[in-house]
Amino acid sequence: MNKFAGKTALVVGGSSGIGLASASLLKQQGARLAVTGRDPEHLAHAQRELGDDTLVIDSDAGNLEQITALMTRVGNHFGRLDILFLNAGIWKPVAIEDISEAQFDETMNVNFKGAFFAIQKALPWFSEQASVIIHTSVHNRKGSPNYSIYAASKAALRSLTQSMGLALIGRGIRVNAICTGPIDTPMFYRGGIPADVIQPRLDALAQKSPIKRFGHVEEVAKVVSFLASDDASYLIGEEIVIDGGLSLL
Repeated sequence: MNKFAGKTALVVGGSSGIGLASASLLKQQGARLAVTGRDPEHLAHAQRELGDDTLVIDSDAGNLEQITALMTRVGNHFGRLDILFLNAGIWKPVAIEDISEAQFDETMNVNFKGAFFAIQKALPWFSEQASVIIHTSVHNRKGSPNYSIYAASKAALRSLTQSMGLALIGRGIRVNAICTGPIDTPMFYRGGIPADVIQPRLDALAQKSPIKRFGHVEEVAKVVSFLASDDASYLIGEEIVIDGGLSLL
């Protein structure tokens, strides 16, 4: 099904996990594609996975200068932008008393500031029926003592989704969000916690979920594709929760 034929998609944070799965599905459905990331190995893998006709760009999602350069490059290359999926994010478990200003700024820059300015800098390139999808988290709905800044950054994105939804719909740009719970991605293993320590915790978390498992990246990608498509043409400022029912508990 080529429902995105002739359309251009940019996935910020698209070199692995949910971002890569979403980028792959959008391309399968006909979209011209650009993705970003920071890890050289992930970027190389994404290039192989998505093909030589995909723009794979090393770009810091929390750096305003690089965000501006990214949007200019993508806009000049494709001439327009129809789908923007803001998937980049970082999380590190840190107790409140141990959080440094640098850690605070890094999390907020990538998770919140970067998303805001990515939308702002993309404005000249958006088509008249563009779709922006912001990736939040169930942590914005549930307290999380060791992820306080991460949770706050995602709550800010939830609010941003609503405000941007209202601000941009007059231009034909729809802004919505996906709100994910535990999804089986490499992100869970990047916090510096040894595998033999983190795996029992992940298993315990899966058992707490009503569905008794983690979500799959392909399941999330299908929701991203829905929000990007005309099937979601009446959704404005909404946040779709994809968590196997965990936030209902």
